[in-house]
Amino acid sequence: QVQLVESGGGLVQAGGSLRLSCAASGRTFSSVVVGWYRQAPGKEREFVACISWSGGYTYYADSVKGRFTISRDNAKNTVYLQMNSLKPEDTAVYYCAAGPRYSSDYRTYDYWGQGTQVTVSS
Repeated sequence: QVQLVESGGGLVQAGGSLRLSCAASGRTFSSVVVGWYRQAPGKEREFVACISWSGGYTYYADSVKGRFTISRDNAKNTVYLQMNSLKPEDTAVYYCAAGPRYSSDYRTYDYWGQGTQVTVSS
């Protein structure tokens, strides 16, 4: 069992930066893949990035590649999403998720956080 809590969202101007955190509880955290997803009003949930259990492999959506960086600190049971050069179209609720497989498919993730709002003003 893994419980996830996101934090770090907020309001930022275009071009700015935010760092999201996903704090996990549960003894199996270091063995799970963690992904970030986002959902804007009226839109479907969208894959953002994922990271392997060791942190050695990362994968990004084309829309965020080069601007966002996912990382993890298993000693702190935390995964981060550093978001730079933010754009208004990045505005969404951001969710972290944990699961057994390295994948961009949301159906492979078993555990989800409650989400944190990111708003980018133009």
